[in-house]
Amino acid sequence: MSKDLFQVKFWGVRGSIPVSGPEFDRYGGNTSCIEIRCGEHRMIFDAGSGVREAGLAMLNEDVRNVDLFFSHCHYDHIIGLPFFKAIYYPTIDLTIWSGHLDGKMSTREMIEQFISPPWFPVKTDICQATMSFRDFHAGQTLEPRPGIKIKTFMLNHPGGAIGYRVEWKGRSVALIYDIEHIPGVYDPVALEMMKDVDLAVYDCTYNEDEMQRFKGFGHSTWQHGVELAKMAGTKQFALFHHAPSRTDTQLERMEHEAQASFRGAFAARDNQVLEI
Repeated sequence: MSKDLFQVKFWGVRGSIPVSGPEFDRYGGNTSCIEIRCGEHRMIFDAGSGVREAGLAMLNEDVRNVDLFFSHCHYDHIIGLPFFKAIYYPTIDLTIWSGHLDGKMSTREMIEQFISPPWFPVKTDICQATMSFRDFHAGQTLEPRPGIKIKTFMLNHPGGAIGYRVEWKGRSVALIYDIEHIPGVYDPVALEMMKDVDLAVYDCTYNEDEMQRFKGFGHSTWQHGVELAKMAGTKQFALFHHAPSRTDTQLERMEHEAQASFRGAFAARDNQVLEI
């Protein structure tokens, strides 16, 4: 593997709940999970249902060190964690980060509550991986591995959610999902995160004509995201956190409409790999 490789892989691109069936084959049905590689370093952002396959791939590749970052702990972003096989292997060194519950609950408490009866048959003491827990607050810049800088931001979402801007060797990726915009207002936080990034991954759960019905649900639209991308000088724009009811045909239409407005737009798919 190249020491200069900066790669993004989408293991899960849905929001709310995993889906399956022939109408979801092309774009996929797993919930949020994104892997970013910076040279030899592996980072996972969110443990939706897609993290199961990510874990199997890492074990096959004999990965030993992983950093796992949570945007927040709503079900669709944590549901895959007990099935992330790496946590049961003694060869794995896993560092888990969260900041959305700063002052309310630690990362360790969040994980230990989720992986425990009655929600799950066993407790985390069954996990054989070396697990470390790191708490932070929005606004901190994290340096999980040498040369990697991750800027953190609080997003407008019920209960809070963290957005991440990953910077490495002059390249950058912004992860901005589970964010709700205010009509006609361009969130300065989102603009700062997206400024001149090589790739912005943005919450495109709804169309603008759906937003009024889902006000307060904590999500945004591709139309608003594309306008942000234009204003911020973003190079590529990934539509992400697809609504569970959105079929392949509907997503393809949404993707084409977004591309007509912004050339660098595309709808993220399960197992899609991008080199930055």
